[in-house]
Amino acid sequence: MTSTGTVHESVGGVYTVELDDGGRVEASLRGRLKQATREGSAAVIGDRVVLEQAAGAWTIESVEPRRTVLVRKGRGGRTAKVLAANLDHAFAVVAARDPDVAPDLVDRLLVLVESAGMKPILIVNKSDLAGDAPDVDALAALYRGLDYEVLRLSAATGEGLDALRDRCAGSTAALIGPSGVGKSSILNALEPGLGLRVGELSRKTSAGRHTTVGGRLIRLARGGLVADTPGFGDVGLWDVPLEDVGRCFPEIDELAAACRFRSCTHLHEPDCAVRAAVESGEVARSRYESYAAIYEDARET
Repeated sequence: MTSTGTVHESVGGVYTVELDDGGRVEASLRGRLKQATREGSAAVIGDRVVLEQAAGAWTIESVEPRRTVLVRKGRGGRTAKVLAANLDHAFAVVAARDPDVAPDLVDRLLVLVESAGMKPILIVNKSDLAGDAPDVDALAALYRGLDYEVLRLSAATGEGLDALRDRCAGSTAALIGPSGVGKSSILNALEPGLGLRVGELSRKTSAGRHTTVGGRLIRLARGGLVADTPGFGDVGLWDVPLEDVGRCFPEIDELAAACRFRSCTHLHEPDCAVRAAVESGEVARSRYESYAAIYEDARET
């Protein structure tokens, strides 16, 4: 018996697949797929798959081509870690406090999504802890000024949840970000009764503990699917071509045409419009520093 469906969960080599006829089954990978290196993983949440049933057991026979794929460097930086496939959009989640938001982390999350061909939406969670903190207000203003959608949200008070539900309706999305920023808390607030495990910050490092072990697609009552992805300590970008780094920074991409050299890297060439804009304050120095760091990373890979 052959069926098709979408991978909704992956834990320990067992894949929960929602079949197109509405059923849900647990399946394993065909042996040849286990050996495949398909952008770092043979099958991930969001993948469209073809399954076979034999003797009561389901096996994933093949994975259909992906529309979009969200991928970062895996542990050690030598392999790809695919977070989810076939997304319509992705939410980059940071926290206003505990842990404090870092602009370079925000930029890497945005580039991670931009390089996958999607327009990222920035969520600043724990807004109830920010108070009137000028740094959080300035951060939101910076990215809104660059035409990014920014949602200030509090899983504790409910601020911004309706706006998030509206953005998720009728689409497949993912929450990505470091551990401790409250991704699971957001999902628990979106869907009361979901009961995802929520971690606490490490007292020693002020970093979040990993509470989501494997990826999972969650169906929302108002419609749409949201992927809960494991948190990570850093955002290592995987296989972003050098020529695409600048395109992932809209303000730099716009200014690049005014540089003297068509192939300007914006790092050392004379008459660089981007560096001039940084000096004049037209381009935020934090954004330029992120660009330079990501460009150097891409050049080394």
